[in-house]
Amino acid sequence: MSDPFTPTRPKIISVANQKGGVGKTTTTINLAAALVELGYRVLVVDLDPQGNASTGLGIALDDREFTTYELLLEDIDLQDVILDTAFKNLMVIPATVDLSSADIELISNEKRSFLLHDALRQPQMAKFDLDYILIDCPPSLNLLTVNAMIASHSVLVPLQSEFFALEGLSQLMLTVREVRQTGNPKLRIEGVVMTMHDARNNLSQQVEQDARDNLGELVFKTRIPRNVRVSEAPSYSMPVLSYDSASKGALAYRDLAKELVGNDMTVGA
Repeated sequence: MSDPFTPTRPKIISVANQKGGVGKTTTTINLAAALVELGYRVLVVDLDPQGNASTGLGIALDDREFTTYELLLEDIDLQDVILDTAFKNLMVIPATVDLSSADIELISNEKRSFLLHDALRQPQMAKFDLDYILIDCPPSLNLLTVNAMIASHSVLVPLQSEFFALEGLSQLMLTVREVRQTGNPKLRIEGVVMTMHDARNNLSQQVEQDARDNLGELVFKTRIPRNVRVSEAPSYSMPVLSYDSASKGALAYRDLAKELVGNDMTVGA
């Protein structure tokens, strides 16, 4: 589905936070599923050696013959590395633990920071007719994450509603600034989304208020609640939107997708 308001198509978004356990992969999978529900064609790029986004979208380990490792380090045909999922219009480039050695192997490559950028802009990418590419980054600010940011138009940051949440965010913002200076001057912050939010918990409310006080409109209005259905869905290799379509988590990710698309229309208008 081509959106005349979207300034760049496909729009490439890195989902990043160097802190683990903040809902990064969960957000990637479910935001992708919610965008598909809205009629868009979406590719998830699993750039985390743990491969959780691949598993969460139903790609078995035995089916990951070609992965993001080959995409970065070998001359691989996109047709071989982009896999369909069980969900129409939702595709994935999977990952395995092989990717954990990529940082070391990339060091000697002169274009080491631009490999993903170039791979996702091959002419043959056009035949996949994508609207969005979401990159699930590893939980660290390493060379893989830098590759993702240089390849992206924007960075979406899941922020867990807990103590110390904002401390790690400053380092991520510094990395974004460095990437702007060294390789991608147009990179912007798509927004910060509060995850695992419990409206009944004073700490969750305080962290959210601190985030909004410090970051203003960069914080999405949508909050992702702490929801057992969101936690259960990955064990069934599906987004929560399919696992329990009426759950609070599914409804929240639908709202996040609508807010994201709405922001794109505002930017492109």
